[in-house]
Order: sequence, then C-alpha cells, then structure tokens
Amino acid sequence: MSLCTIARRLCLSRSSSSSRVSSVWSHLYSTEAASEKIVDLADRIAALPPEEIKQIAPALLFRLNQEPPQAISGQGFSFGSQGGSGAGAAKAEEKKAEKTVFDVKLEKFDAAAKIKIIKEIRTFTDLGLKEAKELVEKAPVILKQSLTKEEAEAIIGKIKAAGGVAVME
Repeated sequence: MSLCTIARRLCLSRSSSSSRVSSVWSHLYSTEAASEKIVDLADRIAALPPEEIKQIAPALLFRLNQEPPQAISGQGFSFGSQGGSGAGAAKAEEKKAEKTVFDVKLEKFDAAAKIKIIKEIRTFTDLGLKEAKELVEKAPVILKQSLTKEEAEAIIGKIKAAGGVAVME
C-alpha cells in the first residue's frame, strides 16, 4: 500500500475520533498489532490539517531516499504525483539531465494508416483491439512508459513505418 493511500485514508478519517484512526490502522495491518508509538503517530497525523497531510507522502519519500511513483496514463486516467513544490521542479530539472527512462508518445497519424497503427500498438502492449483503437483515437497520447532508449527508438521506428508520428519523452 502506498504512502499516498495511507495519507488519504488518514485524511478521510480526520473528522472522527482517535479510536476510528486506530481501527483504520488495525484494518490496514490486521496481521500485525500496531505498537503504541505507531498508533500515537497515526493520531497526530490525523489531527493535522488536510494541507499538511498532503505533504506527508512526499516528505517521507524524500526522507527514505525513494523516488516518487512514475505517472501512468492510458484509458483516460492519469496516476502520478499529487503535489507540486519548488523541490519537485528542481528534481524534474535534475532528471532531465540524466534521463535513462523514456516514454513513447503517439503525436499524430495518417487516417489511412489507422488500422496499421492499431495493429502495431497491439504488438508491444497487452491491449485488446477495442482498447488499442480507443488509445489511438486519443492521440496525442502516451503509448508506453518506462522504456530504455533502445526500446523506445525501436517502437518509434515501428510506428513511423506504419504511418504515424511518435516521439520519445
């Protein structure tokens, strides 16, 4: 379970009593009994205003030297970092300098080549025909994420051969 999910659950239980927070924690970790120190920490977090609760997950990720989760888009949904700050902008600039993970984005395509592009997208994703068609129709859209440069270039070449324009981000 992610830190964001835990923070959201705590935020939702903020208006209720401390016993409610304790029951949330015991539900999350039903196989283990939470120590009194952890329950007290959860109570203190639940008492924070929602603006500060939203800052907990990014602060913990930074403190534990972990990368924030990568944004995933497709099927009309986007899951990614929820907050924005000056530190986040600095990290984004740092990532651009040493980028090793790439996303492939379908920018546009020739209408006559739509079927070829749908078939090509199905070869490197696990999408069905309907899902691939809907994805292509949403162009510009991210087709595949977290690829090496070589994998991304290979996919871009296949899309170009099918009649589409894809870029690496």
